Amino acid sequence: MRVGIAADHGGFEMKVFLTPHLMGAGYEVVDFGAFELVTSDDYPDFVIPMSRAVASGEVTRGLAICGSGVGACVAANKIPGVRAALITETFSAHQGVEDDDMNVMCLGGLVTGHALVLELVQTFLYAHFKGAERFRRRINKILKQESTHCN
Repeated sequence: MRVGIAADHGGFEMKVFLTPHLMGAGYEVVDFGAFELVTSDDYPDFVIPMSRAVASGEVTRGLAICGSGVGACVAANKIPGVRAALITETFSAHQGVEDDDMNVMCLGGLVTGHALVLELVQTFLYAHFKGAERFRRRINKILKQESTHCN
């Protein structure tokens, strides 16, 4: 699986921590930056290109990291086809994929510990969309709204 990862200065250390763990687990990691710690950088500059790659299928899933995870989540959800959520516990990490076809997980690099983030990412990447009729119906309503809003 190809996994995109993006972080600003608030998530940079978490991205540096996660990347070798992902690669060691057999994931192909596509890094959208930041590539160095610059305290004046802006999360949309990294999260939006990564989110576009998720929406286009260039990468299967994405990890968006900023200080709290909130800004990254807001930016990611502006891209049609992206279903992103700020995740802080394991139930939502898998349920968001299984029921809502979440394809971008947002994390707070300054508020989430290393042990928890490894568990959250593993849970997110192992999860699969259930595809039940009720879940597809809900996703289709969201897609309809996106197409209406974007035209």
